[in-house]
Amino acid sequence: MRSVFVIGTLLVMLVYAGACWFLHAKQRQMIYYGWTTTVDAANTDFELERPDATLRGWVLNHDQPDPILYFGGNAERIEANREDFARMFPGRSVYLVAYRGYGASTGEPGEAALVPDALAVFDEVQRRHPGQRIAVIGRSLGSGVASQVAGQRPVARLALITPFDSMIGAAKTHYSMFPVDWLLDERYESAKALRGFREPILIVHGGRDDIVPEVCTERLIAALAAPANVVRIDAADHNDISLHPEFGKALSAFMSR
Repeated sequence: MRSVFVIGTLLVMLVYAGACWFLHAKQRQMIYYGWTTTVDAANTDFELERPDATLRGWVLNHDQPDPILYFGGNAERIEANREDFARMFPGRSVYLVAYRGYGASTGEPGEAALVPDALAVFDEVQRRHPGQRIAVIGRSLGSGVASQVAGQRPVARLALITPFDSMIGAAKTHYSMFPVDWLLDERYESAKALRGFREPILIVHGGRDDIVPEVCTERLIAALAAPANVVRIDAADHNDISLHPEFGKALSAFMSR
């Protein structure tokens, strides 16, 4: 009986170790779904060369000042926002740039590449709009990218949609039985990045979000250096939040101030 118990325990340990290995080894495939967003490069009108990739996207309201830079969610086809954003922000240009590995952008996604890419896009927008105020919007995964940009560049206004305090914090709510701190390389520590950010912040989240649990958003809000304008859409979940009227009203009002 003792040997059976020992063998059973060893098997459980091996299965657990294998699951840990799988989560660590496959984390990028589990986090990034760029293949679902592929578009033809000929259909884009923005391009930025990086040392190991080409970033492509769209510019709305080209001739307008005070640009808005948008970082989308995972598996989000950012071009689907063109009509809504052009209407919501008629007096401002809007840049929708796909992450590497998404849309018509080349390369492989990962935090170590996406954050420098985002900073480079911000710098290019700043070059095109010298002396103008640049606002940033980030949704879901993009909230992690946008927070890093706001922590390192002069962002005038920051809007975060369905945001988390860190990727690790969000992952722990889904994989609580695993040592996520050790396993996860993709960390996106938004709360840490925004510790010194004191410009206006809007946070929009859904009351029925089961992908980024509300506790993760609340931890981010609590960590901010200054009070945020928080809009909670009770009936919204993670994916349908932009379909609720309160979403567009909140963003439009925040960006028009």
